[in-house]
Order: sequence, then structure tokens, then C-alpha cells
Amino acid sequence: MTINLFDDSSWESLRPLTFTRPVADLRIGILTIAEKWAKYFDADFGFNTQDYLSVKYPSINANLFINGSVCPDDGLLNEINGLNHGEVLLAEDLIIAFNADSFDLAAVNTLKPIQYSNQFIKITYPDDIFTHNGAELRKDFELLTKGRTSINLSSTNTFLGDNIFVEEGATAECSVFNSLQGPIYLGKNSQVWESSNIRGSFALCEGSSVKMGSKIYPNTTIGPHSRVGGEINNAVIWGYSSKGHEGYLGNAVMGQWCNIGADSNNSNLKNNYADVRLWDYNEQSFRKTGLQFCGLIMADHAKCGINTMFNTGTVAGVSANIFGAGFPRNFIPDFAWGGAHGFEVYSITKMFETAEKVYARRDLPFNEIEKDILNKVFELTQEFRRF
Repeated sequence: MTINLFDDSSWESLRPLTFTRPVADLRIGILTIAEKWAKYFDADFGFNTQDYLSVKYPSINANLFINGSVCPDDGLLNEINGLNHGEVLLAEDLIIAFNADSFDLAAVNTLKPIQYSNQFIKITYPDDIFTHNGAELRKDFELLTKGRTSINLSSTNTFLGDNIFVEEGATAECSVFNSLQGPIYLGKNSQVWESSNIRGSFALCEGSSVKMGSKIYPNTTIGPHSRVGGEINNAVIWGYSSKGHEGYLGNAVMGQWCNIGADSNNSNLKNNYADVRLWDYNEQSFRKTGLQFCGLIMADHAKCGINTMFNTGTVAGVSANIFGAGFPRNFIPDFAWGGAHGFEVYSITKMFETAEKVYARRDLPFNEIEKDILNKVFELTQEFRRF
């Protein structure tokens, strides 16, 4: 089977996280949304996304098209698996999936509608990622471990509960794993260093490390090839990123190729306990989230220096570079350079020089495809850099 995951209007409301990827490439739980659907269907997948992203994220020849902002579950799987050619699955006006010869959202109203009334998880805003991460982590844990046997960890560790799955090559020493409240997943060749305390639900993906003495709280995902330390709570780090030192990260999303400096912290609760607002690129204003706990949203390639203080509900755009004393503003535009003392434009040329060094440390090429995407993002976000 082959499927294409398509962007709906959520691609816009999920910015800045989606400036550099389709919606279905968002990681929530253990897997990306696209990887989840591929695993459920045992299918190859492609993307119907923005033109400038389609070179890196191409579509494939398929008749089944699924909304990339919708997370799969057994009920959806059964309904979509049963779609005949010329049928579309809807949740009221939301297009969940359709079976057709080609991708054409304008022509979906000519297809036979089938209404779906069960509850499911849809990702519309950046804060939905950490809000639903616990539920998705549990689903992914079952999906990845069903019928398989975990390898054993060293007897130097302490285990509270046995709801833990360890992939080949993963190691841990002298640490505490509490899976009584939720599962713990350690990916291939991951490492948990001495004296770490981890409470599930938690996922540490392939090639990632938890440094000595770390404190990891529930509903947290560390994506592949990342390194973390300090205190982390209900956060999702997508991959190839570092929060390697002391400091707090909570109710947060951190993209790829990000770095958080030593002793940096984000607030996730306002002093007056009021609901948090987050910057909305559509409205060009701050949106009411309805959440009392909401920390940092950090897009791909964003970085901060040591001792950075992020206020409650801060959005840092693609390639933002933040440093200096004091609290920077709650919306830090893409390609901004500075901090509470003020910002200037982060030159795309200088940003490329840094990215080349960062990719080289991972033995990966910073190629023209990546540069073209970032050039386009720089162009799209120019209006927000009013320094």
C-alpha cells in the first residue's frame, strides 16, 4: 500500500514549526505522524505539501490521501482501510482521508461523504504537540513493542514497574526508571547516564543520550540523535538537538538542530496563574491557548546562549539566536539575533556558516535542498522582523 499525507490549514496555524516541514513530519509520541500511519498500514508514504518543501518531502504515486494533522488510531484505521474509490471520510467539515485518482482538495466535494463520529487526536496548534504527547506516546509504545521482547538493562539500575521496552544497543547504568504511571521506551543505541531519574511516559529515541543526574518527568519525548540534561517535563524534542546542561524545559516543543545553553530556563506558569497566550502567525497577535501551563515553542535551527530566561508562552522562530541578560520578548521572529537588549536580522549567510558546522558534527551534509528551504523561510518571514 502507498499513501500520501496532505497539509490542511493546520500547516499555517502550526507555524513556525511547519515552516521547515509538512505537518505529517511533526514528531509526537515516539514517531512522526507520517511514520505512525506507515506503521499502521505497513505502507510507503509521501507528502502533499507546500511547493518549496516538496523537493525534500515529495509525494508518491498513491490513491489514498490522509490528513497529515490527524493522528491514527484503530478506529480511524478501520474506517480509512474500508474507503472505496471515490469516497471521502469526514468529521463534520474536516477532511480526514479520501480515496481518489489524484490529490485535488477542490474536487473532494464531488466524492461520496462518509461521516466519522468517534473522537481522535488532531494537531492544529504548536501547544497541541506537548498537550497530546502522553496519549500518543502510549499508543506508539504499543504499536512498536507489540509481540516483541525487550532486551535487559544493567542490574545497577532501579526499576519501579516493568512497563519498559529497550531496543538493541541501548544502555543505562545506576539510574531509576519509574514506569508505574506510564511506559518507558529506550530506542536503539540510546544511553541513559548514571544517576538519572526518569518517570514515564517517556521515550528516548535512537542514538540519543540522557546525561548524568538528569530529572525527566512524564509525557516527554527526546527524538533521535539528541542529548539532554537537567530537568525536563512534558516536552517534545524532535531530534538532532541539544539541551545538555542544567536548567528547566517544560510544556515545550523544541525542533531539530536546536541548542539550549547551560542554565537556561523556561517559565511554564504565569505568576498570576492566568491562561497563557501564544503568538499566532495567522492572526499576527497572541492567541488564547486556554492552558495554564505552556512554556517554550522553539522552531528548527533556533539557539540560545547560557543563562537565557524564556518567559511563559514564548515562541522562537526558525534560526532565531537568543542571548544576553533579561527576558526576551514572547515572540522572537525567525532569523532574529539578540535578546532583551534588542534584536537585529540574523544574516542568512552567517546562519548557513553555522549550520554547515552543526551538520558536519553529525556527519551530515548541509546541502542545497536545506539551503533553498531556509532561503524561502527567510523570505516568508521578513514581515515579522520589524526591528
